[in-house]
Amino acid sequence: MSNVLIIYYTQSGQLKEIIDKTTLALRESPTVHLTTYKIEMEEEFPFPWDFYSFFDAFPTSFLQKPKTIQSIPDEIINQKYDMILLYYQVWFLSPSIPINSFLKSEQAKKIMDQTPVITISGTRNMWFMAQEKMKVLLQSLNAKLVGNIALVDHTPNLISAMTIVNWMFSGVKQRMFNLLPLPGISENTIKESERFGEIILTSIQNKNYDNLQTNLVQAGAVKVKNFLVSVDKKGNKMFKIWSKIIENKQGKERRKYLKLFYYYLILAIWIISPIVNLIYIVFYPFNYFKYKKQVKYFQGIK
Repeated sequence: MSNVLIIYYTQSGQLKEIIDKTTLALRESPTVHLTTYKIEMEEEFPFPWDFYSFFDAFPTSFLQKPKTIQSIPDEIINQKYDMILLYYQVWFLSPSIPINSFLKSEQAKKIMDQTPVITISGTRNMWFMAQEKMKVLLQSLNAKLVGNIALVDHTPNLISAMTIVNWMFSGVKQRMFNLLPLPGISENTIKESERFGEIILTSIQNKNYDNLQTNLVQAGAVKVKNFLVSVDKKGNKMFKIWSKIIENKQGKERRKYLKLFYYYLILAIWIISPIVNLIYIVFYPFNYFKYKKQVKYFQGIK
């Protein structure tokens, strides 16, 4: 019997849907015992978000500063696992505050030490640099990253930005203007993720993870758009500047800078991002081999 631990945090419930599909094969297997742990914060984040709470989370999230989580049950801390499935979201181009807070806790060191880990992210579309940060966190815990799955919203960048914001601030998953696609990862994408669970189950049963990521990639677990990688990298550079400016501001001054950051985001999404896309298209032939290498890198786990 293989002991498998599922770790996750969700507000809207979308990540729980992904868990249910990607672990279906494991739940139906008599050779696997699943344990689920949902991270709970001492001070929970609101859902739906209000304007100030959402942007106030930006510096803490991007700078990966941990907050206090509720106590992890002893039965989880004291168990040894053959595999950990770590499900996470991306907040402001970094792993979410709850996931980051768990991974920087003392208990996480004991749980994850020398344990094979598969990361499964559910994001709008930019997960690349957040996964790089995740690799660093896992390495600090002596965890063994053996696989990665990145599920994303496949609608065009500007449309997905509009629909996801509407969902986050209304709390209702609905078609914006009764016209645009539903926000978040599509039901079809989530349903099709069942196949990844079958691949994971085979590796667990064989106790061999050497070809796990290769098999996941071949099944479509990680799709890389070089344009979005470019936006993600540039966004990280700008977010670093903004987060440092806002980090220690308080009261009215903090609110002022958060509002300025909001205006910057509008500019970045609606003006800078399309320009970056145009530059990417124009120079694509000259960067073909670079982009090909980049795709291979982000599809990997090293």
